[in-house]
Amino acid sequence: MKKILLFLTLLLSVQFSTVSAQTQLDVNGVTVPRKIEFQNKSLQLNGAGGRSKMWLEVYVQALYLSQLSQDPQFIIDSDTEMAIRIEITSSMVSSNKLTKAMNTGFEKSAGSNLEELRPRIEDFKKLLSDVIKEKDVFILGYNPLDQTINVYKNEVLKGKIPGFDFKKALFGIWLSNKPVDETLKKHLLGI
Repeated sequence: MKKILLFLTLLLSVQFSTVSAQTQLDVNGVTVPRKIEFQNKSLQLNGAGGRSKMWLEVYVQALYLSQLSQDPQFIIDSDTEMAIRIEITSSMVSSNKLTKAMNTGFEKSAGSNLEELRPRIEDFKKLLSDVIKEKDVFILGYNPLDQTINVYKNEVLKGKIPGFDFKKALFGIWLSNKPVDETLKKHLLGI
C-alpha cells in the first residue's frame, strides 16, 4: 500500500511540474511566462535571457511574438503584435542608468533616423523616469493597429509612443546587427 501511495504521489508531482514547466520558464532565477496577453492576443515566448553589466545581472528580458522566428530582421520589420518583457533583477538599476542604456541602444539601432526619432526617444525615456526597483516589470508592446509602442510598468500603462519607425529602432536595440548584447540577442531569438 505504501508503494502505491508513493507511486501516486510521484506521478502527481511529475504531472504538476510538467504543467508548470509548460506555462513558465526560469531564467537566472526569474520566472518568465511562456505566453502573455497583449491587445487581446496571446503572444508566445520566442526567447529569453539575462543582461549583465560589469559582472552584475541587471535584468532578464523576454521576446514575445505572434509568429515565432529566429530571423532578427524579420522580427524588426514585422508589423504584427509583439512585446519585450524586462524584469529588473538588480537594485543597482536606476531610471537614469536605464535611460542612458536606451540612448546608447537607439544610437546603435536607429542609424541615420536617429535625429528624426529623437523627440520620441525623449518621450519614451520620460515614461521610464519613475523610480525603478528590483522586480519591476516593463512590457514594451507593439500594437500594429495604431502603430504604437505601449509602455507598461508593473501592468500599468505609462503611455504610448507612435510610429512603426520607432518600433523598428526599439526592437533593433536588442535584435539589430549592432545589438547592445550579442549573447542576449541569441537568447531572444531562441538560438
